[in-house]
Amino acid sequence: TQFGIMRPMNAYTPRLNPRWLTLTLAVLLTLVACKTAPPPAPVVVEPPPPPVVRSAVEPLATHQFQIAEGDNVIGEIQITRATKEDTLSDIARRFNLGYEELVRANPGVDPWLPGAGREIILPTQFVLPDAPREGLVVNLAALRVFYFPKAKAGAKPGELQTVITHPIGIGKVGWNTPEGITKVVSRRKDPTWTPPASVRKEHAERGDPLPRVVKAGPDNPLGAFAMNLGWAGYLIHGTNKPYGVGMRSSHGCLRFYPEDIALLFEQIAIGTKVQVVNQRLTHGWHNGKLYVQVMPPSEEELELQKTKPAAVKPLLTDALIATLSQQAVQAGVTVDIEQVRQLVQQQTGVVTPVSTGQTQVQYLEQARLVENRVPAGATWSGNKELIVTTEEFEAMRDGVILPKKDAAKPTPVTKNTPKKKIT
Repeated sequence: TQFGIMRPMNAYTPRLNPRWLTLTLAVLLTLVACKTAPPPAPVVVEPPPPPVVRSAVEPLATHQFQIAEGDNVIGEIQITRATKEDTLSDIARRFNLGYEELVRANPGVDPWLPGAGREIILPTQFVLPDAPREGLVVNLAALRVFYFPKAKAGAKPGELQTVITHPIGIGKVGWNTPEGITKVVSRRKDPTWTPPASVRKEHAERGDPLPRVVKAGPDNPLGAFAMNLGWAGYLIHGTNKPYGVGMRSSHGCLRFYPEDIALLFEQIAIGTKVQVVNQRLTHGWHNGKLYVQVMPPSEEELELQKTKPAAVKPLLTDALIATLSQQAVQAGVTVDIEQVRQLVQQQTGVVTPVSTGQTQVQYLEQARLVENRVPAGATWSGNKELIVTTEEFEAMRDGVILPKKDAAKPTPVTKNTPKKKIT
């Protein structure tokens, strides 16, 4: 009032709040910083490493082995890649395997057209049957024979035992190969074949009558070599249809690839012991590891499971589990019983370690990848004696006798003969 300026009593004088002032300055500084700061460096994403492409190495021969002390597992799993022209039958012959062996080890693979580049498991590792290691031991479930030659004169103490193994064809449904112990009673080169009356009757009923005697030569089902067993009517012999080896395709005889019987014939003497077993689950040791191999049941066993399930003994019994566990404890390892159960379910015949903590997939990933060719030292030269049509192959596989074709109108047999998928 002194200076003539009147101010109302209730007039408001604005004041700055220190907290709001601090907050405002912080926001302004942030906005300035955003405009002046350089953009963030781009994130560099490293590309994944290229897949490791393994080079195939030389394949291993699969028929003769030395048995290490304390071991009863021989051979080594191998993997190869199919070519465009391959069938599983071709690959089986190349690596001295049977047809069924290769099919069951590769479930889901088309036997006629596996496909170029398709990796094929070669089950060239084997568990020896639970039987004395002498003479010939046949495991029907494995469709395979194991021959234990006698030690040579002058062999040194502790020298490793040799075993020779080959795939075989055995008796088809209704013509089972018997189990038990017998021996070789005679040997014949370039044999003639006198078909039993029962076989002649079967052929006659299906339109393919047989002569009373089939002379030696390319049309003789016995091939070039035959050995009679102590069981009347049962033989060990070659074949003029090698694609039937590794199947249930005979009338009870043991049928070999021509190249395999040729070598065995020179070694097996009259009087050689022959033991035939049927062991679907085999187990054994190799380099301190426990391995298990499981084969599928036969048609007769499947039928028995349907009609009389109580009469079928399970493969994996409590007694066997106890045996495996006890052996594992003695060896200082642990057996994976759950993995054994899985192998019993799968029944692929692929030998698998069950005491290493590895799954079968991991074990196979480490398998030897080999070139798709006949191994050095193999029994087979690689030359095919004949080429078979799909119709002939499937008739052999299914145990069917085809009617004889009209000789005046021969059907050309070539690899290009139309094929159909095998199921």
